[in-house]
Amino acid sequence: MTTIFAPTNPHRAVRWWLISVAALIALMVLVGGATRLTESGLSIVEWKPVTGSMPPLSEAQWTDAFEAYKKIPQYRELNAGMSLSEFKEIFWWEWSHRLLGRFIGVAYLLPFLFFLWRGGLSGELRRRLWLLFALGGLQGAVGWWMVASGLTERVEVSQYRLATHLVLALLIFAGIVWTVRRLKERPQIIAPARLRFTSVLLLIVTFVQIYFGALVAGLRAGRAYNTWPQIDGAFIPAGDRLWFETPWWRNMFDNVLTVQFEHRMTAYALFVLAALHAFDAVRSRAAAGGALCLFAAVSLQAVLGILTLLNQVPIDLALSHQAVAIVVLALAVMQVERLASRQSAQAQPRAVPVGQAG
Repeated sequence: MTTIFAPTNPHRAVRWWLISVAALIALMVLVGGATRLTESGLSIVEWKPVTGSMPPLSEAQWTDAFEAYKKIPQYRELNAGMSLSEFKEIFWWEWSHRLLGRFIGVAYLLPFLFFLWRGGLSGELRRRLWLLFALGGLQGAVGWWMVASGLTERVEVSQYRLATHLVLALLIFAGIVWTVRRLKERPQIIAPARLRFTSVLLLIVTFVQIYFGALVAGLRAGRAYNTWPQIDGAFIPAGDRLWFETPWWRNMFDNVLTVQFEHRMTAYALFVLAALHAFDAVRSRAAAGGALCLFAAVSLQAVLGILTLLNQVPIDLALSHQAVAIVVLALAVMQVERLASRQSAQAQPRAVPVGQAG
């Protein structure tokens, strides 16, 4: 006889599988950040999803890979004269990033198929996990789309595509965090509507801030205007410096000063919103712990952002800044889920024991 667990108490293996995948995605984002900071992302100029998992194994293969890199603008304009040993250093960063992406695909798909085969998933949970898998496949294509933008006419990848690649990765991460939270039995929290609204707004602003941060990275905007709280000599720069490109909206994505300024302003907005949300949660006695943790993470992120800017983006501070951004996102997702309404037991996804088909 098949045993069905309550929808809020699924098999523990499913939760740990998803937590492991989320941790791998977080690691992938950090390796991607290091790849960007070391200017390594264009060192592999081909996309071979299967055979590309093997690195060069002979001196001849290394020479071929290096010769292919020499044909792109980045080598000619930035790295002319680079030695083979120097090329290997940037190659290993990009190869590790791609290999980790492949590993995440396998780490997601094989357990997923096993749980499906054993009847460990059903209903809404199964559909949600298929959607996350599809987004993961799309992420691989977006990654190559990003790299391709820097192979012919540019010396770096498009900041638009870089931002899309990062946001999609963290959207998948957020989806997994949400799913894991939904699989845990928790009582419904009674909270004012405004508290639920500000939690959702915090999550949206966090994603916007991550997008602007990716634009900053793509334009290397963090290496300019390395003063705080002033930027370009003032707290709010002159309008003719912020909006000189036409059409005006291009400044928001292409103008180094404007991109860094909007990243700063969004950070201030996020800090104030997190503080107000925490104050309201404590006063309402609803999800106060989650709100305070989120505010603390946002505060730490602001400090790291300022230090990274003032020190002109050293790799250790930059990666710490990125790591805490992932923590902020996870806490924001958890806070939204904590305050969100829960369906009845009959309407929620179910899970059955992995050892029993159902």
